[in-house]
Amino acid sequence: MSFEAWTVFALFWLVFVTTPGPNAVNCITNGMTIGFRRGLIGVLAILTQATLFLLLSVLGVTALLAASQTAFTVAKWIGAGFLIYLGIRGWVMAGTPVTVSDRPAKSVYLRALAIATINPKSVAGYLAAFSQFVQPNVPIWEQMVVIFPTALTLTALSYVTFTALGAGIGRAALGAVFNIWVRRVMALCFIIYGVLLGTATTPTRS
Repeated sequence: MSFEAWTVFALFWLVFVTTPGPNAVNCITNGMTIGFRRGLIGVLAILTQATLFLLLSVLGVTALLAASQTAFTVAKWIGAGFLIYLGIRGWVMAGTPVTVSDRPAKSVYLRALAIATINPKSVAGYLAAFSQFVQPNVPIWEQMVVIFPTALTLTALSYVTFTALGAGIGRAALGAVFNIWVRRVMALCFIIYGVLLGTATTPTRS
């Protein structure tokens, strides 16, 4: 993977994991209710889910590449369309109030894992994202050596930050992170990425 391609992926993934959603609410709430250090258990659960879904996405993309160049190209268009859908949905839902319920520290890991797994951006979102950046003319595992650490590092940094915000400034963090215009800017980024990636030329296999 070239440095330019890595930069595009890293910027996309940064938007992907910092867009406020159920995981962010959970991390902020954990920080508020059980503190930063114990709240990191929830981040560990999100990383568990991310690792599993990244592997599933790789297998899915690998299967598409094995099927045909056409199947992979169609998947890229569908993936780009899904990213645009996420952006439109995020824009529409930007004004929805955030609800937070107090909870005990018990089962922080399992709760965070469940929330991450049923997140609307889960399997379909990961596959949509991955299908945009994998180059068919480069062995896929050579690309994963770069993509996996990048994705997991950015994911960890994002949700550790949300947890720290919750521990540091409490409910004020929710107001800042879930500001309607912050959410709409993030949603617009999804739409722009979807359009640009969907219209980009797909490299052919050598």
